[in-house]
Amino acid sequence: MKPRPANVPEKAGEEGAVPRHVAIIMDGNGRWAKQRHLPRLEGHRRGVEAARRITRAARVLGIEALTLYAFSSENWRRPEEEVGDLMGLLRLFIRNDLDEMVRENVRLRVIGDYSRFSADIVALVDDALARTAGNDGPILAIALNYGARAELANAARTLAQQVRDGEIAIESIDEQTIEQHLDTHDLPPLDLLIRTSGEHRLSNFLLWQSAYTELLFVDTLWPDFDEAALRSAVASFGRRQRRFGGL
Repeated sequence: MKPRPANVPEKAGEEGAVPRHVAIIMDGNGRWAKQRHLPRLEGHRRGVEAARRITRAARVLGIEALTLYAFSSENWRRPEEEVGDLMGLLRLFIRNDLDEMVRENVRLRVIGDYSRFSADIVALVDDALARTAGNDGPILAIALNYGARAELANAARTLAQQVRDGEIAIESIDEQTIEQHLDTHDLPPLDLLIRTSGEHRLSNFLLWQSAYTELLFVDTLWPDFDEAALRSAVASFGRRQRRFGGL
């Protein structure tokens, strides 16, 4: 039997399979608010509600890991007031949902460099990671100040340092070595990536991990994305034939 490639999940090719790892680019909060003549902040608030709803639905569906693109490294370019609003919602999400994550055996993970956030947010994230570290149930990974190009550059720098220090030989660097130095090194292979709001691009999100990932772009704005939409996405995944370059 041929060895299973690093990016190929065990359930690949099974009819009706549930993806082990789903990632979502949560897009459309601003447009949702604009359509309703509401402030952008209200759209972001409803987006947090959607994230809570989908996190719970993912557990029900048996999804092993859910990664949500909450704040990209490019989001700092937004108006200062909006960035402040997003930080406030992040604080509320952690404070309001942490007890539930602990109770439901959810393990929180963060990908990206959240050390750039204010000290109180860093402390909240550190506490949430510590309190859920011993859980062995489904994983909720939040991308905070994350950018895939920066992630790859960091991995390259680390490997270059290790080669320079004589810790590894340059010839030993392969795909698995690189994956071990990515932020997602302890997550299952990415099976399904969903982007809401009708946009058809990855926006610097999980570029390496998406090499053989099934992509699904839906027109639904993120605040309107619900359990039925997630179930539909999972059903779509289950109908796809995944060959990973083979026959």
